[in-house]
Amino acid sequence: MKYNTLPNTNIKVSAICLGTMTFGEQNTESEAHEQLNYAISKGINFIDTAEMYPVPGKSNTQGSTERFIGSWLKDQKREDLVIATKVTGPNPGISYIRNPLNFSNTSIDKALENSLKRLKTDYIDLYQLHWPERQTNFFGKLNYRHHFKEEWEDNFKEIIYKLDTLTREGKIRHYGISNETPWGLMRHIRESEQNVLTKVKTIQNPYSLLNRTFEIGLSEIAIREKVGLLAYSPLAFGVLSGKYLGGKLPEKSRLKLYPIFSRYISKESSYLTEKYADLAKEYNLSLTQLSLSFVNHQNFVTSSIIGATTLDQLKENIETINCSLSEELLQEIDRVQLLQPNPAP
Repeated sequence: MKYNTLPNTNIKVSAICLGTMTFGEQNTESEAHEQLNYAISKGINFIDTAEMYPVPGKSNTQGSTERFIGSWLKDQKREDLVIATKVTGPNPGISYIRNPLNFSNTSIDKALENSLKRLKTDYIDLYQLHWPERQTNFFGKLNYRHHFKEEWEDNFKEIIYKLDTLTREGKIRHYGISNETPWGLMRHIRESEQNVLTKVKTIQNPYSLLNRTFEIGLSEIAIREKVGLLAYSPLAFGVLSGKYLGGKLPEKSRLKLYPIFSRYISKESSYLTEKYADLAKEYNLSLTQLSLSFVNHQNFVTSSIIGATTLDQLKENIETINCSLSEELLQEIDRVQLLQPNPAP
């Protein structure tokens, strides 16, 4: 396994992070423990979850993922692991999680308390805001449209003050953001600097061969301001594993079970995936190797978050850490991207 330093900390995290959003939906508790045991046996020390998991969110399964991790974590050496979780942002479809569902002091306190109980731990290494409170372009939205009648009130300072307090209390070690924009990331940085508060350490956004939007504005900020990308969906919900090639839709696959994520198999996404598959074959690589190695190669990526529903998938994904891409191949990847840029934001 390879390791990177979580920016502006002394914490070493594996370049591959175990994503867990299938725990409690597609994976049972015993299967979750099996994945966790295998991951740490291969050197992974970084585990990412969220209070709202598993996905898709349901009132009867919410919190199951953290509980599954907690029942495993209680028997591990806690200090050897880096646990990241998230507090849910506003969304009327999942109001069962908490009322109000926002980033007020009271809401953050309640969310964190519940996560700590489910995870059976005294602290969270990286506590993340799951998505912004304001309306902006994330979860499939590529072009920004301003909502002039939006009721959101700018409360960046208050949120960071709260996270700073939790850091000083020892309940969290660091904080990160997720599904954020360049403007949002810079506001976090500016408020922490102006008010001498804890600084945002990571941003968890989608990044893959089918979605390179992070490179447009966020990558430069990440590098210059030392904020690490935790790249989620590096295989675009499994599309870049190749299992959907040729119009296939395997039984029990995520896109078969949850067609709401169909942007990953749109006409444009499918076209580009075929091109990348051809390129991988030309260089004697699997599509999975090409896709994950590309993400791991980027100097703004601190860790790529991989998830799997089977142990075989997890093994294949982890093994890609040993694969490197030549400069020639990287140039070929850029050439292919120009055929259909960012089809799955």
